[in-house]
Amino acid sequence: MGEFEGLSAVVTGGGSGIGLATARFLAARGAKVACFDLKVDGIDPGMVGVVADVSDDAAVRAGIATAAEQLGGIDILVNNAGIGAAGTVADNADDEWHRVLDVNVLGMVRVSRAALPHLRASAHAAIVNTCSIAATAGLPNRALYSASKGAVLSLTLAMAADHIREGIRVNCVTPGTADTPWVRRLLSAAEDPDAELAALQARQPSGRLVSADEVAAAIGYLASPLASATTGTVLDVDGGMHGLRLRPVS
Repeated sequence: MGEFEGLSAVVTGGGSGIGLATARFLAARGAKVACFDLKVDGIDPGMVGVVADVSDDAAVRAGIATAAEQLGGIDILVNNAGIGAAGTVADNADDEWHRVLDVNVLGMVRVSRAALPHLRASAHAAIVNTCSIAATAGLPNRALYSASKGAVLSLTLAMAADHIREGIRVNCVTPGTADTPWVRRLLSAAEDPDAELAALQARQPSGRLVSADEVAAAIGYLASPLASATTGTVLDVDGGMHGLRLRPVS
């Protein structure tokens, strides 16, 4: 039996990338899993697919109700759905700021709000939010994205304080640049994709991108009963980018 045997999990953005890797990690260890995404045709057999846009409150509430019914409750929520944005503060119009914040921040609020009644009924309730190294490190041309992830980090800590006495743990992971479909799309749009990839790899002390599976394993730990004393924690999965300052190789 795995550590998630008898538990039910909802993973938003579960159709690909970190979300799908997380769904597979949880399912392989015994969890019943529902994946929320705009498209769910890539999920594995045995998982529940829920087509829902996290910017649509009615769709979120209906999706959570469907997941809870089909899974027999909700014990774990992984708030992973999000979108990217490039540019400085001068490069994105107000509408784009509203769109990204609506998905990356308010999307987590909507899903968490809808799931709370089910989580309160669980003997093992955990929420894990996907944040980013962009929340704590100044990255060039990522003003809007960084602002949204900074809000996610603060939201995580506030939620952890609000819900600890209800038996609900809330944590987040902060990946470095991960090898996901979204990052690959950014690379393909670069003037020199190979040079851009090399620059992203060199930015992380480990010298490589983080894998979706590595982030999924960190999310799985925070969601697991093994982490029952852990709440309000930010777990870096960034190849050392947050804390290490290596000397250049001569």
